Amino acid sequence: MIAIDKQKARLSVAAFFFLNGLCFASWASRIPAIQEHLRLSEAALGSLLLCIPVGALISLPIAGWLVTRSGSRPVMILAAVLYAVFLFCIGQSNNPWVLGFVLFLFGFAGNLGNISVNTQAVSVEGLYGKSIMSSFHAVWSLAGLAGAGIGTLMVNLRTPPSQHFMMVAGAALLIVVLSFRNALPHTKTTGGRQPIFVKPDKALISLGIIAFCCMICEGTMYDWSGVYFAKVVEADTGKVTIGYTAFTAATTSGRFIGDWLTKRFGIHGMLKGSGILAALGLLLAVALPTVWFSAAGFFLVGLGVSTVIPLVYSEAGRTKTMSQSMALAAVSTFGFFGFLLGPPLIGFIAEASGLRISFIFIAVMASMITVMAMRKQAANGGK
Repeated sequence: MIAIDKQKARLSVAAFFFLNGLCFASWASRIPAIQEHLRLSEAALGSLLLCIPVGALISLPIAGWLVTRSGSRPVMILAAVLYAVFLFCIGQSNNPWVLGFVLFLFGFAGNLGNISVNTQAVSVEGLYGKSIMSSFHAVWSLAGLAGAGIGTLMVNLRTPPSQHFMMVAGAALLIVVLSFRNALPHTKTTGGRQPIFVKPDKALISLGIIAFCCMICEGTMYDWSGVYFAKVVEADTGKVTIGYTAFTAATTSGRFIGDWLTKRFGIHGMLKGSGILAALGLLLAVALPTVWFSAAGFFLVGLGVSTVIPLVYSEAGRTKTMSQSMALAAVSTFGFFGFLLGPPLIGFIAEASGLRISFIFIAVMASMITVMAMRKQAANGGK
């Protein structure tokens, strides 16, 4: 029997969360520069942004099946390598069609990493016997904050995205080399044939709807915060990433204390408060579109969404109706429909009515997190 060092396993899984967050934030921080370089309208940018969640969505049933069949460790390592390589390729794309294809692959690899690393995280959480899922997602957010900071530096140094992404990809591959050995080797599900498509039960569907609403909010922040500051707030070039940085700072801090808050207020209390905070933050940014008020609003949005996905994933990982990876894939399917619809929908609404109107729509979706949490609590007898 293989002895498991749970601390080393936790550090290894955290390193892969950091890698995923760093790569994604690096891309997100340079969206305005890529839009300018390729001379894309808001609608064209929205269409291109659709490619990432489409790739992620297509990979969802494949990822769950592959992790169940082969184990989360090899899938996590392969996905991390591909994610770094495709980030590099994004920087080399000088044509919208090529960029769209690479973004599709980037989304596909990213979700392979998402399902496999969260399956590892659920298993590590089981070794500890307490809630630690939020801390893993805090590392992802910390990487996002680091990526946003590096992106701001690259913008101010006028470093093109191609060089920026090459450096980040190299760092990501180094993280893989240093961390893969301590990943858990025992998360493979044994038994008969595993179907690619599995129908989730009512509890997983409820969690999935909450994930859907949260991911619409997160997708909007990741893909449109910089554009909002550039077009609506009309911030100086050096301040365009302030909103994104405020959002990632809030998600990071919220997730670092998320496990403690969940123990104190419970899952349903956390989910209800999360939806309220996110909606208020979006409305503040719409009502007072100045640099600091919008940054404060985006900070509230970050606090609001910070613990929603960790809570949903942790709950899904405890299901008894299917394997952990298949349950995570089922819930993630709903979440990535939100990620699929949110960013391009923002582009189309913005084209017709303006970005401020589109952000009001996202605030309504954020409030639905609270509504669904209340319904879920009622279905569980108020517990």
